[in-house]
Amino acid sequence: MMETKVNYTLVGSFVVILGTMLVAVILWLASGGAFQKQYDLYLAISEESVAGLNLDAPVKYNGVDVGKVRQIQLDPANPEWVNLLFALEQGTPVKQDTVAVLKTQGLTGIAYVELSGGTNDSPLLRATAGHNYPVIRTEPSLAARLENVLTSVLAKLDSTSNNLNALLGPENQAAFKSTLADLARVAHTLAARSESIDAGLIDAARTMKNSARASAELEPLIARIGRAADAVDKMGTELAGTSASAGKTINAVGSDINRFTAESLPQLERLLGELSVLSSSLRRLSEQTERNPSGLLFGRTPVPDGPGESSERSPKP
Repeated sequence: MMETKVNYTLVGSFVVILGTMLVAVILWLASGGAFQKQYDLYLAISEESVAGLNLDAPVKYNGVDVGKVRQIQLDPANPEWVNLLFALEQGTPVKQDTVAVLKTQGLTGIAYVELSGGTNDSPLLRATAGHNYPVIRTEPSLAARLENVLTSVLAKLDSTSNNLNALLGPENQAAFKSTLADLARVAHTLAARSESIDAGLIDAARTMKNSARASAELEPLIARIGRAADAVDKMGTELAGTSASAGKTINAVGSDINRFTAESLPQLERLLGELSVLSSSLRRLSEQTERNPSGLLFGRTPVPDGPGESSERSPKP
């Protein structure tokens, strides 16, 4: 009987190669194989802490998983910024108005990135100069907004507390005690004079009642005053008409005076001249009568002739 010779080296090599190929096929199939998805890279710059966000954390677009976080690192130019590199499935409609927000999932606190926005009319996001990848805008997360609000509230509370401490200082406390004591004294004084206050209130009510009655009585008087004012207004209108008529009359009288002056003034001047001559004659007669009253009865005594004069005067022709 013949024995077959087996080459164990060849068999072992075949088994190793076959096992390696089997493992490679399994890994290839596990990774998707021919159906493996293609991804596009996008960059997002966060200005807040990304605590809780890890590599391969999901990236969701309106709640749908569209990719993963590929890289997390500080911005070399500004350590306050964090650069997030996303690997998103090809065909994901990332628009220019799409924004990325850091969120946490449930009570576990596992962080992920939520993409939102992206209107239908907005163009697709493209890489710009100075960046290797398209840059998605970011907005503060809910935790960051709450932190800002709480910080502002705490600052205001701290300021309010300081103001209250200053308000409730020893000097103000003493002033408050003095004010309370004064208020208590005023209250006691008012209580002691309650009867006088009641009487004053009654008098005030009576005065208000009398004032109301007087106001009711004044209404007819006001009406009469109104009618008198209307009558005065009517009288003023009539006086205005009378003034206009008087003006016309004065103008007519003025023209008559001018005509009288032009016609009668020369005659009046002659009359005044004759009166002046008559007045002079009467004055001379009065002077002669005073010097020689008898001359009024016997006539004027002739003046004797002077030396060399003839006693007879030549008769007048």
